[in-house]
Amino acid sequence: MLRFLLMRIASAIPVFAILSLVTFAIIQAPPGDYADYIKSQLINQGGASYAQAEAQAQAYRVEHGLDKPLPVQYLNWIGGIVTRGDFGYSLYYNKPVADVVGERLPRTLLLALVCHLLASVLGISFGIWAATRQYSWIDSTLSAISFLGMTVPRFLMALIIVYLLVFQFNVSEIGSFFSPQYGGAPWSWAKFVDLVKHVWPVVAIATFGGLAYNMRIMRGNLLDTLNAQYVETAKAKGLTGGAVVMRHAVPNALHPLVMYQGVVLPYMLTGEIETAIIFALPTVGPAIVGSMAVGDVYVTATFMMVLSATLIVGNIIADMLLVLLDPRIRQFGER
Repeated sequence: MLRFLLMRIASAIPVFAILSLVTFAIIQAPPGDYADYIKSQLINQGGASYAQAEAQAQAYRVEHGLDKPLPVQYLNWIGGIVTRGDFGYSLYYNKPVADVVGERLPRTLLLALVCHLLASVLGISFGIWAATRQYSWIDSTLSAISFLGMTVPRFLMALIIVYLLVFQFNVSEIGSFFSPQYGGAPWSWAKFVDLVKHVWPVVAIATFGGLAYNMRIMRGNLLDTLNAQYVETAKAKGLTGGAVVMRHAVPNALHPLVMYQGVVLPYMLTGEIETAIIFALPTVGPAIVGSMAVGDVYVTATFMMVLSATLIVGNIIADMLLVLLDPRIRQFGER
């Protein structure tokens, strides 16, 4: 098992390196940089002439290394990460990129993990429920819910909820995690309840999409598994229906869902990103969009690398779960 894990980690290192290069190149591909953003601000709001603004923008490029060729900028950025743990300096937020990531990433990951746990537990449970009651009204209702969860865009659901909260229920505290009186207060039950009141739309929308996928896949896999010969043999031995489903059918039907866990965390992060942008929560989503809009390349590249890292780590975790779930994979890996 340890050897298998080390091999997966070793194979992930060159993949991560290639992803960092491709990500940095794609982010830098559009014309313009943060110096151009400064130039536009000087002209539009500062009243500077084009020549003055261009001179200040060029001086800013030289000061922050934005005038260097793209390969040199990439090597400086990746070299700082590897040698000093320095992800660069955010030109827009005027602080180290590590501070920007440290402020927003933990709460984003926490939201994504909560959504993932809810989507997995509810989706797998509903999938089992629907498969064991095929063609009943329960199966039809759950299938309709799954269809809506996979087809309705998350940003549309977020816009509808924002409209209902603001214009129908007169909710004014949109765009924050806490009410003003709980912002700097120590943790308490009242503060936790206040947090739930602020983030439940984001959690509900991101969970709904993952729940729908898990339910649909679990239902289809379980229906196929219930028709397998070994399940019929278990029934012939006198096992009850519940024992046959839970002990024999469900573990084998879970395999595709376990493989799906390799991409589910980035999926949940992007689901959170879409809804967080609509609700203007201070998480990863608005930071990515804001940094891309002004050309703050190091913030954008770092956050995109975080998403890539979650994909790689998620696939490693999925492989390990499959090894634990299916002894045949473990025996094949030891050969």
